[in-house]
Parts: sequence; structure tokens; C-alpha cells
Amino acid sequence: MNKVFKVGLIGCGHISETYFRAHKYFNNFKIVKCADIKEQAAIKCSKNYGIKSLSVSNLLKDNEIEIILNLTPPKSHYQIAKKALLNGKHVYSEKPLAINLKDGKELLKIANKKKLYLGNAPDTFLGGGNQKSKELLESDILGKVKLGNAIFAFPGVQSYHPDPEPWFAKKEGGPVIDMGPYYLTALVNLLGPAKEVKAASLMKGAKFRTIGIGPKKGKKIKVECPTTYFTTIVFENNSIIRLTLSFDVIAHQRNHIELYGTKGSMIVPDPNMFGGSVYVCKKLGKPWQKFKTNKMALGKINIRTQSSRANESPTNANYRGVGLAEMAYCIEHKKKHRCNGEVSVHVLDLIQSTMYSARTNKPIKIATTCKIPKLFTAKEIKKILK
Repeated sequence: MNKVFKVGLIGCGHISETYFRAHKYFNNFKIVKCADIKEQAAIKCSKNYGIKSLSVSNLLKDNEIEIILNLTPPKSHYQIAKKALLNGKHVYSEKPLAINLKDGKELLKIANKKKLYLGNAPDTFLGGGNQKSKELLESDILGKVKLGNAIFAFPGVQSYHPDPEPWFAKKEGGPVIDMGPYYLTALVNLLGPAKEVKAASLMKGAKFRTIGIGPKKGKKIKVECPTTYFTTIVFENNSIIRLTLSFDVIAHQRNHIELYGTKGSMIVPDPNMFGGSVYVCKKLGKPWQKFKTNKMALGKINIRTQSSRANESPTNANYRGVGLAEMAYCIEHKKKHRCNGEVSVHVLDLIQSTMYSARTNKPIKIATTCKIPKLFTAKEIKKILK
């Protein structure tokens, strides 16, 4: 029987419902208290989920809380995580870890010094789609991966998020900070750490965006950051991946991630979700072999109706919160968790280097590295499932 960790939630916004839903799936954490800089948001959350609301300061100091779940906007991730660590709490944050590499490194240093766990989304790479891809790659089905393409292209978060302003702000906005963590973490999980990026950006989309839902529907917000990036990433194993991240594309028909190896090619499913089938082709003109994930523990379809979350279409799999559950298990058993600070800092380095490369038109050497996370086995997953 696993220990059930008591979790304090800070940031009662749009994503919080997903983590409360995770209580249905995982057996070793429970969100018991919440806080938000907007008092009414915390009160509403406490009423909706039957938990106690506190001020942010009081929650950070609460002796009952063992893990802080940090769901604040990106610019607040560093500040809240640092305060939580200094108050002796383990931390699991939404992505990205911080909005600059210096702050991310400091958080990791504090966590290591105080022997606390620092976890960070995304945890989607623990799902059936990315893990099946990893399993196949480790079986040498593609040989050596030489090249690849990855793309996220969408009109922008303003269509589905009631408070999209941070995603278009000067220092914390743009698709690299918003969607980059999903694609970069998935690629690091499959290929290992990267050593260089070269990027270009585009800021020729709309100067203003119109909020599409919620109480501010119809309000125009100013775009203060580039909204499209084209990036070439060279990995330490010398694989080269071309990554496109854009808030300026109405529709496209390209696959999320494709990897091209010496023995064949692979289509990796959406890194923003948990399920989806993997496809492999080993000979020109031959049909693609399909590897389903819908019978895997973290690939089974659990979204049957349209959610208020735009990335949850019907007949999909969403097990967000598994990274928190896996971290809690590792805390109890003194193991290394997969959504760890080293991986998160490396992904943050890739994010910052991509944006800097685009501004300077120069290739950037990546200063950090990390160990490639181990395959998340069915036996390990079963231990944290209800």
C-alpha cells in the first residue's frame, strides 16, 4: 500500500480541474488544500472540490502539506517553487520550470541541497504513445535515427483559454514556452539530450488576438512576442530534428513527430496527449505497421465527451498527474523520478536557447545535459494506479 502524500495546490485556474481528475486514477496523492493570488478563485476551488482554501503564504508554511503542486502562470513558477522548497516542501510544477535558465538552475540547486524532489510537467511522455515509441526505438526497429520532423501549428491559445494574456506577453509568451516543453521533452525522452539549436522566428501574425471564451470573451489583447519559431536541433547522438512551433496556422495535415532511421521511419503520436498509435514503415512503398496503445495502462481512452480543455477531444487519453504520482512513489521509495529537475532544466535550456538563437540568428551550444529517462514499465505503472 503506497503512502498517500498530502498536496497543496497553488494556482486554481484552468488546468487545476485536470489534476483533481487525477484522483480517479492514482493512489498515492491527494490535493487537500488550495490557494490562489485571487482569493475568489481559491474559494471557488475549495467549494467545488470540498477542500480548504488558504492564502498562498499560509499554504506554503502549512506543516500538513508535503508537496506543493504549482499551477500558477509561467512567470510565477520560479517564485512559488523557490518559496516552497525553502519551506521544506517537495514541488511539482506545471511547465515550464521557470521562464529563464538561471532561475531553473537555482531551483534545482536548492532542491538538491535540501534533498527535496523537484518535479515538472509535462508528464505526457509517460503515456502510451511516447512510451511505445521509446520501447520500439530501444528494440532497434529503426536502427540509428538520423533525421526527423516535428510540428505544432495552431491559431493560438486565445480560442480556448479564458486568460491567454501570459502566452502573448513579452518575456513569458509564445509557442516555444507554451508547447515547446511537450515536444522537447518527448524528443529528449526518445533521443536523449541535445547539444545545439539554430532557430528563426516570425512576428508577422496578428498584432492583437481576441479572447474566445470566458468572462473576457471578445476582448482584444496585444501580441508582444514572436508567435512562430522554426528550429533545428542537433542531439548528442547526432540526430537532427526540425521543429516548427506556431500560433499562426489555421490548419495543417502533418504528423506531430516523425523520426527517420537507417532501418525505417516512425510516426510518434501527439506529445500533448497520452495515447495514440505508433506507425513504423521499414521499406519504401510498403504499408505502415500500426502499434496500438489503447490497451496500455496510460494509453486507454478515458475522454469520451468533449472537455472544456481544448486538447481533450473525444476518444482520447489524458492521464495528467501521473508525473506527480510517479514522483510521490519515488519520494517514498528513494528512487529517481522521470519528470525530474535535470530533464526540466535541460528542456528550459533548449527553450531559452531557441528564443535567443532566433533573436541573434546564431547557432547556440546547449550548456546543460541530462540522463535519458528510463522506460516506464507496465509493472511500475500498476503500482501507482487505483
